[in-house]
Amino acid sequence: MYFHDRVKYFRQEKKSDFLLLGLSLLFTLFGLLMIYEASNFAAFESFADKYHFVRDQFVWSLIGVVVMGLAAFFPYKKYFQLSVPFLLVTIVSLIAVLIPGLGIKVLGARRWLSLGFINFQPSELAKLTLIIYLASWLNSKEKGRLASFMVLLSIIVGLVLLQPDLGTAIILTAIFLTVYFVSQAPWWQFVLLIPLSVLGVLIMAVISPYRYQRLMTFFNPELDPLGSSYHIRQILISLGSGGLSGLGLGASRQKYLYLPEATTDSIFAIIGEELGFLGSGILIFLYLLFLYRIFLTVKNAPDKMSYLLGSGIMAFFGFQIIVNLGSMVAVLPLTGVPLPFISYGGSSLLVSLTCVGIILNISRQAVKKKS
Repeated sequence: MYFHDRVKYFRQEKKSDFLLLGLSLLFTLFGLLMIYEASNFAAFESFADKYHFVRDQFVWSLIGVVVMGLAAFFPYKKYFQLSVPFLLVTIVSLIAVLIPGLGIKVLGARRWLSLGFINFQPSELAKLTLIIYLASWLNSKEKGRLASFMVLLSIIVGLVLLQPDLGTAIILTAIFLTVYFVSQAPWWQFVLLIPLSVLGVLIMAVISPYRYQRLMTFFNPELDPLGSSYHIRQILISLGSGGLSGLGLGASRQKYLYLPEATTDSIFAIIGEELGFLGSGILIFLYLLFLYRIFLTVKNAPDKMSYLLGSGIMAFFGFQIIVNLGSMVAVLPLTGVPLPFISYGGSSLLVSLTCVGIILNISRQAVKKKS
């Protein structure tokens, strides 16, 4: 194997990436601050408790930090034995959300599974378990992969589309294609796979009236200002109101129930309104630094398994950041994708912190050239 040969000429570094850890914790703390800023009015209106949403997120952040610590020291090679059970649990949970009484229906979508004491979003779990499964599978399988890959892709993405959740389906497809590509698959397969994936997304957008309206709104933001284009117009108003330096923390006007999904998918609009172009620019720079640190870990991965794991995690964070921010500035159609670490949502935060733990684990095994 190419990784096995490479290690002969390198020395091992037994040190975690503390900058990556620091950035992850900083994003999480900043997320708590902005969730409070974006949600205190809505929380008081709905629950008579302005701390309702931020309290929930704080509990999830504590759980996430603990799980991140466990993942940082759990031997990543053992995921090979766990990959199939993880995948089966994911598929079962994705089916369960579609069953009335088990899945929770909110605004016409079934994306949450009630576990009694908490509600969990299986599609978020799917991002992590798929990375683990694909890394384990492609690490060992050499031939006859394309047909099996297409079947698995169709099952997982198809179940997510039934919820319906096109945004998550796009992220999952991007993860699939990235991990498959870096596993040294033949280039000609991507000549086939990428156009098919893009065509599939377009078909899914067109056949659904709701998604079709969003697509038309992307091309013409003036269309139906009080209906299909209301959300993106409020986002742009929020970002425009912030100007260069922002209105200041707590000064957002859009959070007073003008901006839909202000604490979740649209939280970047509140950040832009309160902290302005400068604050938003700093956040984007820190995200780029975060992705660069993951890239360095992947580049110095000691074996193919860790290389594929790291590549999948980098694709997860990278595409999710791009899709969320792109939709906020109307460069991409509006989709329901959370901003990593910052958007309200315990499932998303838990998965993000777990992924960071895996990267920290790999960084401790990193190999670098001898000086």
